[in-house]
Amino acid sequence: MARTSSYSHLLGRGQIGPMSLRNRVVLPAMDMNVCVDGVIEQEDIDHYAARAAGGTGLIITGAAAVAYPIGATSTKEPGLSEDRFVPGLRALADAVHEAGGKLCVQSTHHGKVARIDTLNDRPLLVPSKPNYTYDMSALVDSTPEELGKMAAVTGGKAGSTHTATADDIAWLIQTWTEAAVRCRQSGVDAIEIHCAHGYVLGAFLNRIDNLRDDEYGGSLTGRARLACEVIASVKAAVGDTMAVLVRVAGAEFGQEGALTNDEACAASVLFEEAGADAIHVTGWGRNPFSNFTDGPLPNKVGAYLDLAAEIKKHVQIPVIAVGRMLPDVAEEAIAAGRIDFAAMGRQLLADPELVNKLAADTPEQVRPCINCYVCVQENFWDDTPLCAVNPALGDERLLPLHPARRGKRVVVVGAGPSGLETARLLTLRGHHVTVVDKSDRLGGTLWFSTLTTPDNERLLDWLTAEMKRLNIEIRLKTTATPELIRGLAPDHVVVATGAVRPRPDIPGGDLPHVHTGETLRNLLLGNAAASDGSLVLRAMGKLGKLSGVTKSPTAIRRLTRSFLPMGHDVVVIGGSLVGLELAEWLADRGRNVTLLESGTPLGLPMAMPRRWTAVRRAAELGVHVHRQATVTRITSDAVEFTVKDEAHTAPASTVVYAADTAAGAPLARELEATGIPVEVVGDAGQVDYIEGAIHSAWKFATAY
Repeated sequence: MARTSSYSHLLGRGQIGPMSLRNRVVLPAMDMNVCVDGVIEQEDIDHYAARAAGGTGLIITGAAAVAYPIGATSTKEPGLSEDRFVPGLRALADAVHEAGGKLCVQSTHHGKVARIDTLNDRPLLVPSKPNYTYDMSALVDSTPEELGKMAAVTGGKAGSTHTATADDIAWLIQTWTEAAVRCRQSGVDAIEIHCAHGYVLGAFLNRIDNLRDDEYGGSLTGRARLACEVIASVKAAVGDTMAVLVRVAGAEFGQEGALTNDEACAASVLFEEAGADAIHVTGWGRNPFSNFTDGPLPNKVGAYLDLAAEIKKHVQIPVIAVGRMLPDVAEEAIAAGRIDFAAMGRQLLADPELVNKLAADTPEQVRPCINCYVCVQENFWDDTPLCAVNPALGDERLLPLHPARRGKRVVVVGAGPSGLETARLLTLRGHHVTVVDKSDRLGGTLWFSTLTTPDNERLLDWLTAEMKRLNIEIRLKTTATPELIRGLAPDHVVVATGAVRPRPDIPGGDLPHVHTGETLRNLLLGNAAASDGSLVLRAMGKLGKLSGVTKSPTAIRRLTRSFLPMGHDVVVIGGSLVGLELAEWLADRGRNVTLLESGTPLGLPMAMPRRWTAVRRAAELGVHVHRQATVTRITSDAVEFTVKDEAHTAPASTVVYAADTAAGAPLARELEATGIPVEVVGDAGQVDYIEGAIHSAWKFATAY
């Protein structure tokens, strides 16, 4: 994680209406889906209390339904419509307060995306009957299992709509106000009124969803009227006992006529006049199947910062910015007066101790979010979020780590993510660990993945820093033979050698311009093992080695944009996660790329929102994609293949075989034969990339 000279502005005290906060870090609403019929359970309390104990100033709950179950998108979200919800809210508020934080409840009616209304045969409440449809073509890159899980949330039913009447509008205002009063009775410090993401107030606000010709439609003032009346009514009911936040999209993306930043600025002025104590600026990609990574969970760092900064010019109340607000970005923006608070969602899922680590001047110890979208994918089918890098998400009982009853000597073979995380955890529990790897650097496949996926470099940097901090013994350029391992006299060996990447069993698969992920990695890093590669690629590898940049993924990414001595025509065989990312990377560097996938979905097992964006991005870069393709022959300058019995040929000066990646740990079998206890983690045991690497490491190391 980048380090500023200090985080004095981010960690300085803040004020929102009557609410005083110990710092300016906010946990925004991230739906955990662990409530039972709208009632907050202990898992929710543990989750939010952990972030408060980690130093976060303001904790905002996941979306809570003001009229539950009406207008809810899940039976696992908090309800605010009955007194039976008050004890759970009070227990949550007490736990957050005990940990030193303040609690805000995000309140909403989900409107056109209220899946429980569809499940229960209630029409969806909307300002106007929609006159558009979404492009659903991205779903071709979802598996039948994923599609089935998404459909199951609504029982496979298609929703109908009901245009809000005057009575409905009055009911919404009253219901929202009563929900706010229940929050106040529960000891909650603030309520956030959700006016974005297509939920009912956000739908009233934009021109696409609101086609009304009454006082609640037409001009921006009319479209903002319902939100303003909700804000005013809530503020009148809670007075100065609670802060009132309003969440608004700084802009919407993906459809002509979507809410603009100018409109968001004008609406925020109206919201302030109605009684809002702060504006929380988000963004929204209107079609979740094509631009979810534009919003509400963007893939760009500081995605909505400029939008929030513009809104701040128009209002006198504090402005909160969300959208990958990494600490260094947030500190700079608050110091410059562009915003007042920074909301960090996925960052705080990855490391609940983020604020405490910044306060201790150890930002390098913050476990980074790698922007993989594994967490939010679970919300598509109403499940509890997972975190690829933090297995304790959703089960806070895993922390703190308990010391082992007796320290043992463990040899970890492989310095990839599973091996390094295993070493880190075992060391923290009191074991003595030696890591052995044949490479000249830490990271294994993770290192190589940073070239195509720069966010992974944060994880690599963190793991590297942890090895140094914990003084873990590392032996690089060392082949782990049974003889070597016996000489180290371990009590246990952990094999974390990664997946097996075979050469293609295809006519021509042994030609020198055909590479697996392993040989291509060696070439890019200038390793001696690349000596059997083509002359051009060997030159590339030697260039990297001689220029002294091969230890820096950032430098290689930069260098290959201006000089990549690779043939113009590249065929990538295999369209899973690795193949898709590699195809996109090469096309972005001017190569004519053909991607051949034997199945239909691309990018598996990449999380769906990221997958959909990667496929779209590859198409925008001109990658020629062929699904259900069978490769028949590789020649010196082409790849021959068929699609539905139709023959095709793609030019190929370089072929990368990214298919048939498999688990395999032959060393484990050799060691087991000698009687040494062995555990296999990461892709060597089951190919599941970073998520599988980290989670399998935790499964073993926290129990050993």
